[in-house]
Amino acid sequence: MQILENVPLAPLTTLQVGGPARYFVEAANAADVRIAADWARSRQLPLLVLGGGSNLVVADSGFRGLVVKVSLRGVELRREKERAIFEAGAGECWDELVARTVAADCAGLECLSGIPGTVGGTPVQNVGAYGQEVADTIAEVQALDLRDNQLRTLGKEACGFGYRSSIFNSSERGRFIILRVTYALEPGGAPRIEYRDVKDYFAARGSESRATLAGVRQAVREIRHAKAMLLVPGDEDARSAGSFFKNPVLDPAGYDRLLRATGGELPGYPAPGQKYKVPAAWLVEHAGFCKGYARGSVGLSRKHALAIVNRGGATAADIVALQNDIQAAVRHRFGVELAPEPVFVGFD
Repeated sequence: MQILENVPLAPLTTLQVGGPARYFVEAANAADVRIAADWARSRQLPLLVLGGGSNLVVADSGFRGLVVKVSLRGVELRREKERAIFEAGAGECWDELVARTVAADCAGLECLSGIPGTVGGTPVQNVGAYGQEVADTIAEVQALDLRDNQLRTLGKEACGFGYRSSIFNSSERGRFIILRVTYALEPGGAPRIEYRDVKDYFAARGSESRATLAGVRQAVREIRHAKAMLLVPGDEDARSAGSFFKNPVLDPAGYDRLLRATGGELPGYPAPGQKYKVPAAWLVEHAGFCKGYARGSVGLSRKHALAIVNRGGATAADIVALQNDIQAAVRHRFGVELAPEPVFVGFD
């Protein structure tokens, strides 16, 4: 295991901004991760775990500690009762794992096709899209506990999953390094077609009743491509961190207030706990930031108002400045605070 110095981080992120890592190491197994954690601890250096770099904004000054790129690979499939159990290394490409589950005719992840990044990042944010989220299928997470450098296996309940959240990005942020994730899927299960975009895709083709897991995977990838949410080389609109803001979840009183303030135009969808989820993209556009908005080297995707894009040569400061202006506009217009989705690294 070789520890490198002053390694540029921008090329390792989908947004392609940010400065270098003071120290950098790639860990291919759990032992490497342990050694790297010990090395950083002995030198009192902050530690950053890097996966696919798809949900990351790195400061222009970079990261002054040790960046550990977790590259644990391998996928195992076994059968337990009526479930297909897929256990995958944290460094596995997420979309390739989804493709493998679909090819095995196992339902549960098909709507999460096309999401960039690695397996290890999915439990952190409870990744979700088009009517599914990984919390629906995660059975357990194996991680290194940095408190005592011991391996831990956390069941689904211990992960504390919520909307785009878990203990890994909230109450226990920085405590665990995820090594492997186990998903329990349904062999021969029906594909999920609940989200409006997916329904419309099949309705337009008159094939909703005949949809397969492979068909839903293809549909989701095509929908994501149309919104520049699929990483395609050379596509400027895909040079982003994905959806930059979470969809706000409002209580009934807050939703009713906003609904009246918008003359009944505000879209909303039921959310757990008798609440309502409001599309952040709608708020962004109605606050004056439309698709294709441009400000020099930064802007919004021409296909999706939630994606802040690097049009070429942008800095992290440029990205954050646009983020702040969008949040301020939505706050002023609607009284709603937009929460960012990406992880911010190296910012004071």
